[in-house]
Amino acid sequence: MKKVLVDLTIKEMHELNASCVLLVMTDSKPLPACRPGQFAELRVDETPTVMLRRPISIHCFDAESNEIGFLVQVVGDGTRWLASLKEGDKVNVLLPLGNGFTIPEDENARMLLVGGGVGSAPLYGLAQELKRLGRDFAILIGARSAKDLYRRNEFEALGRVEYTTEDGTLGQKGFVTNHTMLDEKFDYICTCGPKPMMMAVAKYARTKGIPCEASLENKMACGLGACLCCVEDTTSGHRCVCTDGPVFSIDELKW
Repeated sequence: MKKVLVDLTIKEMHELNASCVLLVMTDSKPLPACRPGQFAELRVDETPTVMLRRPISIHCFDAESNEIGFLVQVVGDGTRWLASLKEGDKVNVLLPLGNGFTIPEDENARMLLVGGGVGSAPLYGLAQELKRLGRDFAILIGARSAKDLYRRNEFEALGRVEYTTEDGTLGQKGFVTNHTMLDEKFDYICTCGPKPMMMAVAKYARTKGIPCEASLENKMACGLGACLCCVEDTTSGHRCVCTDGPVFSIDELKW
């Protein structure tokens, strides 16, 4: 898939809470097609403490409106700068990068999308695509507390969504792997979030014999497989998450 380096204009900026924003960007030229699960590298300017681009998963992509969205959680100087941008500002972006989620060829396959906190970001775009294709799917999102769940209305507009929170402020109290939804039958699972959560989901999937893909969140610098800082030890050797992933079948992961 062709990668492009382009200065995108921020069309909309939504503050979701004190530490998370949604940046919707566009360009005068058509954006390259992006698959759910892929990511982009955003350049950080005017911040002397940040030398490298920031890898951000693609939250949503709309070819018709020529828009792409990124959910940015503030964790350091780079993401703080991105979160401070305003409508009309430009960001230099390299995209699309990596490999996305697999959509089963079987149109009758029932899919479960499992996200954790801001890690649920790429699952929104996947849910959009599954709805467009008329597929059967459900979404399960876990977080520490209700305040850590993002864009609930938008997720719920796409289909069935269930929640777990560790403090019990929304949905069932506990972790995603404790939710009663997992008593239902699913044919394929896609997950993204904190590694312990994804490991628990992978264990559940293996126990049930369900094919499962996980989107890894290893630290990535270049996004092109050159710096080797995101290498994951897999069943087929050491592989770069930025180029061979970030989405992997759990059969490839040594979890």
